[in-house]
Amino acid sequence: MTHSLLATLAARLGPAHVLTDETDLAPHLAETRGLYHGRALAVVRPRDTAEVAFVVRACASAQVPVVAHGGNTGLVGGGVPFGGVVISLTRLDRVRAVDPLDATITVEAGCVLATVQQAADAAGMLFPLSLASEGSCRIGGNLATNAGGTAVLAYGNARELTLGLEVVLADGQVWNGLRALRKDNSGYDLKNLFIGSEGTLGIITAAVLRLHPKPVSKATAFLGLASARAALDAFGRLRDGLGPRLTAFEYVPRFPLEVVLRHLPGAVRPLVGDHAAYALVEISSPAPDAGGELEAQLAELIEAGLAEDAVLAQSEAQGSALWRLRESLSEMQGYEGGSIKHDVSVPVSRVAEFLERATAACEAALPGVRVCAFGHFGDGNIHFNLTQPVGAEKAAFLAEWPHFNRIVHDIVHAMDGSIAAEHGVGLIKRDELPRYKDPVALDLMRRLKGALDPKGILNPGKVLAPAGEGPEALPVAQAVRPYPAARSDTAA
Repeated sequence: MTHSLLATLAARLGPAHVLTDETDLAPHLAETRGLYHGRALAVVRPRDTAEVAFVVRACASAQVPVVAHGGNTGLVGGGVPFGGVVISLTRLDRVRAVDPLDATITVEAGCVLATVQQAADAAGMLFPLSLASEGSCRIGGNLATNAGGTAVLAYGNARELTLGLEVVLADGQVWNGLRALRKDNSGYDLKNLFIGSEGTLGIITAAVLRLHPKPVSKATAFLGLASARAALDAFGRLRDGLGPRLTAFEYVPRFPLEVVLRHLPGAVRPLVGDHAAYALVEISSPAPDAGGELEAQLAELIEAGLAEDAVLAQSEAQGSALWRLRESLSEMQGYEGGSIKHDVSVPVSRVAEFLERATAACEAALPGVRVCAFGHFGDGNIHFNLTQPVGAEKAAFLAEWPHFNRIVHDIVHAMDGSIAAEHGVGLIKRDELPRYKDPVALDLMRRLKGALDPKGILNPGKVLAPAGEGPEALPVAQAVRPYPAARSDTAA
């Protein structure tokens, strides 16, 4: 049956686009951080939506699982295959249309995020979704995980930036929902079933995305702060003073900044003094003097005692250098040894409280553990990462991942937060969901999965694990691979 299926796929796609050699398969089998390693019968590379539909129909007929891949930059094991066929969407990379008046861009799922940004810019518009991995991640994966990034504060997650979708369903049918409408109440909002579903309900092949006017000017600053609570107060003051012009407020404590300064080539300390916490702030304005506006706001913060020091970028290059410190943080953490990561969210008003409680609890559980918590302060999303104690054995530290999950996730749950903020559930959090997700919500999710994918062929074993579906998630400590020697382009 396997040989027959592969022959059928090769006859339609061409033998060059049905890959079975181990060398060709390897890049598609591992999660970005090396936590999971899977297996696959083949990687196929369809050139358009019709070929994606053909592959899915053939696999459904043979009852062979399919896993969709874009840039494979995910951080939760959601794209790791355990048997079946990997559908690489990299050849579906066309920008189909740009309409400045409608403020939309229609792109195929394999478009690199940076390409979408550039196409919007060429049309005099802005596509604001921005991630550290934007040079390699692809828009289909961004939508399948409802990516957040650094501009959520002003523009929202991927969901808020999407007007319509084209999706291949589990039986190979194609739903054409490529509409550029701001208002459409003609039934259920189907697109939101697929955004954030991690390829378990359908395979996104194209999207109509929302564009925004390009700001006339931007300004970037780096603040020195006394604590997380001071950061929260400073954020509130800036949001009140700037409104929607405040596009980013990224929180970075002392330890993460020191890690970046220690390991990132060319990194320069942005402030002369030493501070307990820092914030990277950016504003975008329709007026020509964003720098002057931000400078005035910073002066007020310092005068009010909400910030200890601040530096305002005087050029685009200086602003990029400040952003490079933040965007390199997750990668640089790897050079300090093992890292246990939590991508969580709590109400904005409780972010500082969460940081204090979770930090104290983790430090009490393992003396010497180094808390490396940072993230998108303005929308309540914190990457609460833990770096192994100095001199500790990496594998032994990572074996404590489930223990620290319980500590951190219990605190998040008690604060009415989410254990999966912007990276998704995938494998790494799948078995945590039943402890924290509302049982009725889980039941509805299972019903939707059963209705849209009755054979269970779409990315099985991810997000949900009903009886008989997919592999059990490997214990993280057993699945760990050595941290890559080469620096990669990954998101937080």
